[in-house]
Amino acid sequence: MTTQSSRRGNAKQPPGGPRAEAKRRAIVEAAREAFLREGFGVGMDAIAAEAGVSKVTVYNHFGSKEALFTAVIAGALDEPLGGPSAAALAGLADADDLRTAFVEAARTWVAAVRDNADVIALRNLVAAELHRFPKLADAWQGHGPEGHHPAVADALRALTDRGRLTIPDLETAIIQLYALLVFPHLVFSSYGTAIDDRGTDRLITSGVDMFLGHYAPAGPTG
Repeated sequence: MTTQSSRRGNAKQPPGGPRAEAKRRAIVEAAREAFLREGFGVGMDAIAAEAGVSKVTVYNHFGSKEALFTAVIAGALDEPLGGPSAAALAGLADADDLRTAFVEAARTWVAAVRDNADVIALRNLVAAELHRFPKLADAWQGHGPEGHHPAVADALRALTDRGRLTIPDLETAIIQLYALLVFPHLVFSSYGTAIDDRGTDRLITSGVDMFLGHYAPAGPTG
């Protein structure tokens, strides 16, 4: 009992430093390719070989295949919110015309989701594997929407701080925004189909209007 307790208390921390971070990125990239190609059943030996590291190194960084899979998914989910999407979201709080800026930011974001086949495939892989590995869902949910989608969280927080929106529950608002703008495409893709461009634009404009209308500050807006 003492030995087991002390092991828990002295849990090994993942390696740190620039070299370790470079190896971690290489492992995640290799795992992503492997999971996309072969599904969750791919061996850790194969992932390690693809990353150019030992299997021990993979386990030192992630501890388990479930943890590695979660890291791959977390990184992929945030991809559409990088680059132009992040910049568009970051500029919302300072926009003269909030609705117009929000619609344009949403178009950039949704286009990044629709155009990234890997992200769609990884999301569908998560759905396919959850029945076998329910702890994947626990690990994902443990971070919460705000932790997984900081670009959206930061944008909504800035709009609230400036008084342009009133958002009492940030995590609920993030989920609602995803539900209006992104989730329809993920649902359709899971059935092997897609929403066309005209339908996408209608979802974006009406979704932004619903979101802004729901969270509009009370009283005159000036």
